[in-house]
Amino acid sequence: MPFPIGRTELIIMMASLMSLNALAIDIMLPALGLISDDLGLANPNDRQWIITSYIYGMAIGSIVYGSLADRYGRKPILAVTISIYAVVGVICAFTSDFQLLLIARFIQGLASAAMGVLVNSIIRDRYEGDDMARNMSTIMMVFMIVPITAPILGQIVLFFAEWHVIFLVLSTIGLAILTWVMLRLPETLRPENVTPIEYKAVTTAWRSVIFHRNAFGHVMASGLMFGPLFAFIASAQQIFFDTFNAGDIFVYIFALNAGAMSLGNFVNSRIVMRFGARRVSQWALITFIIISLIHLAVTYSGHLTLPIFVALLAPAMGMVGLTGANFSSIAMQPFGKVAGVASSFQNFARSGLSAAIGGAIGLQFDGTTLPLVTGFVICGTASLLLILWAEKGVLFRRVQPAVTRPDLDAKIQDI
Repeated sequence: MPFPIGRTELIIMMASLMSLNALAIDIMLPALGLISDDLGLANPNDRQWIITSYIYGMAIGSIVYGSLADRYGRKPILAVTISIYAVVGVICAFTSDFQLLLIARFIQGLASAAMGVLVNSIIRDRYEGDDMARNMSTIMMVFMIVPITAPILGQIVLFFAEWHVIFLVLSTIGLAILTWVMLRLPETLRPENVTPIEYKAVTTAWRSVIFHRNAFGHVMASGLMFGPLFAFIASAQQIFFDTFNAGDIFVYIFALNAGAMSLGNFVNSRIVMRFGARRVSQWALITFIIISLIHLAVTYSGHLTLPIFVALLAPAMGMVGLTGANFSSIAMQPFGKVAGVASSFQNFARSGLSAAIGGAIGLQFDGTTLPLVTGFVICGTASLLLILWAEKGVLFRRVQPAVTRPDLDAKIQDI
């Protein structure tokens, strides 16, 4: 029997689970050019598929894990998917064929999709409303340490070994987190919330998400906000190496922008209980649009330099940090008993939309930042329109805060 764990350990564990996704993406960035050269890729933009194939796997995989977790529990699904993640990492390490590498990365993404779905479900099992938003934001804040450090870790590996070893590092970390989860995490799915896997029950839950105006609007808005983020991640290596000729400081600039997102989540975790998830995320979204419009104007004027690019990109990333956890928590609020299925479908819709948008923007890279910045403006504006639709035109309102779930306190004790 696993020992009960406190809130602090639960948050760090959930952040570690989520970090497996960020690690699998960001640790690869310094190696993309080497992989492209080593595998003889004809089109420089093809290297982006090493990132986007993984993200597409995440999107598609998200659709199944909620139903499985609502039927069999959170821990068994985590055990299977993290194991697959580690095994496929070894396969990636020993392949020299680009197509096989992309297939393996897609499968790794399929497995890792469980992390985002189940972290959402586990926290929803325990918290509700603004309290969930606060805890998810804290998780995101801890989680964002990984995007800050992952490219640096990848660069360190490349100092001592070839790019194949990076995949072995991913597998080792995955196995370490799996051991921790199996030893320490109690099952959070309540027995009365166990849901059989029935076609009618699953489709009913999906329909409840799709036709819940507020939830669906926030899911789609979140996908639109993360689309340009994925585009930046996919094309960042080319932007800093080719556009700005700053390859020697790439990992540090990338860490700065990831740090801005982490700061956004930190601020959110401190203010969301006071102001509410809606008010904070909506102000952040509007600020994101304003920053992106300024960025687009500077880019069109021909005065964009590396310092200006970073100075405008970092606060925009910070605003993304202030929207992500809040949009997710608002979208999950109506779904308690079917939290797993709801989280699964929402992650599928959010990840699928952001992967499609991010991949499309990234592949438009033409040696300039114009496609990326234009994507920021379009996606931010579309996200705001969706929020207006979801909220029936009423912004900055505050809903009644919900309380935590005391029935799980015997298993998960707050510190």
